[in-house]
Amino acid sequence: MLRFAVAMGCLGAVALLAGCKPVGPDYNKPVYTAPPAYKETGAPSVTAPPNPVNGGWKPASPSDGMLKGKWWEVYSDPALNALEERIATNNQQLKQATENYLAVRDQIAVVRADLFPKLSLTPSATHYKQSTHRVNVLSSTNAEYNDLIMGGQGSWEPDFWGKIRRSVEAASANAQASGADLANVDLLLHAELAADYFQLRGLDSQTQLLKKTVADLEHQLDLTQRRLQGGVATDVDVAQAETQLETVRAQLVDVGVARAQFEHAIGTLAEYNLPEFSVPFSPLEDKLPEVPVGVPSQLLERRPDIASAERQAAAANARIGVAIAAYYPTIDLMGTGGFESTHGGSWIQGPSALWSLGAQATQLLFDAGQRHAMTDQARHQYEAQAAAYKNTIFQAFQEVEDNLSTLRILNDETAVEQRAVAAAQRSYDISNQRYKAGATGYLEVLTAETALLSNQRTLTDLETRQFSASVQLVRALGGGWDASLLPR
Repeated sequence: MLRFAVAMGCLGAVALLAGCKPVGPDYNKPVYTAPPAYKETGAPSVTAPPNPVNGGWKPASPSDGMLKGKWWEVYSDPALNALEERIATNNQQLKQATENYLAVRDQIAVVRADLFPKLSLTPSATHYKQSTHRVNVLSSTNAEYNDLIMGGQGSWEPDFWGKIRRSVEAASANAQASGADLANVDLLLHAELAADYFQLRGLDSQTQLLKKTVADLEHQLDLTQRRLQGGVATDVDVAQAETQLETVRAQLVDVGVARAQFEHAIGTLAEYNLPEFSVPFSPLEDKLPEVPVGVPSQLLERRPDIASAERQAAAANARIGVAIAAYYPTIDLMGTGGFESTHGGSWIQGPSALWSLGAQATQLLFDAGQRHAMTDQARHQYEAQAAAYKNTIFQAFQEVEDNLSTLRILNDETAVEQRAVAAAQRSYDISNQRYKAGATGYLEVLTAETALLSNQRTLTDLETRQFSASVQLVRALGGGWDASLLPR
């Protein structure tokens, strides 16, 4: 009984020592101070934050004035909503990212298991028959007997220096980084689908415009042919009208190539059977929605790629502690116990008991600088990851500013192009009237019509680009994600 109490006391002391503070630096998040406001906030499709109270910005909550959840619903397009909903349940790339995250998360349990003893049970039953003609045999020796053993072993490496706890810390941070990577894949897939969808609808707008132009040109050709019959027009006028008509028809066919490719991309992202999938004809005539931007400090909490880089920095910091722990002794506790007998009746009885307890310590004395190099390596890897975290932030701000400026400039360009279309329309109307009155040749009409179509297509393209830039701005802002959604 005394020996048992002493053993338990020793184990308690060992457990207390194993709970000491782990070696290595505790993690501090790399410092980055966000600017007070974005440089580019001039687009009417952008909702800027309210003016700061008393002239100073306060730290923002990640959810203040930002898109939440299903951000694509801001476009109020039921067809887009239905396509986006399929990504969560059907997209294989997202499933791959999910399984990768779950595999990384399981690594936490793998590493944490080293904090506890390893126990094993090894029962055995053996019947022996020895030769009676062997050397030095005694007549009293039993030549045939059983050996029944019910044994078990236990081993434990107490985490005195925190090597295992730092490894668990690194595994947990890696799992959170993988969770953020999963959220980033989800965001990119939804944004790609929305961008492809609006590109397709923009091509439908081009198709609508070209079909209307073809109808006008067919009427124009008919008029020119009748004027030729009346002796007013020439064969050159008819040839020019036919050339213009066939040119626009070719442009109409060419639009179908790009539309088919975007349709295939959308069907693949939404996991549809492509031979049976199609997106109905739907010209882009919606009003561009406003995107709430918030303040720059929110971006650090809204971008999953920033969260992933920060968590990877935390994991790299924990690995410094793992490297430092190699300087300290490795202490192993071992024990065996059980019962052994030659007869089943006396197998599990006190006199048949056997046990042993032991401990072993190992201190590496010379490794030619390996531990020092590995510790330096871990510190450099942390500094590299901290720099990667800050670089991810810089790139995130660049993406936001790029898309804010794109929206602002496209808005200005669209306003100018609208005036150009109006002017081209007046020029065409005047030229057409002059042609019908016989005051000019068809070349003037052709020139005005070509300029009108070119400006109309440019305006349609600008409107499509505005929607694409709006989607890219949402993606740059992190969509509806925030750091509170990181797995714990």
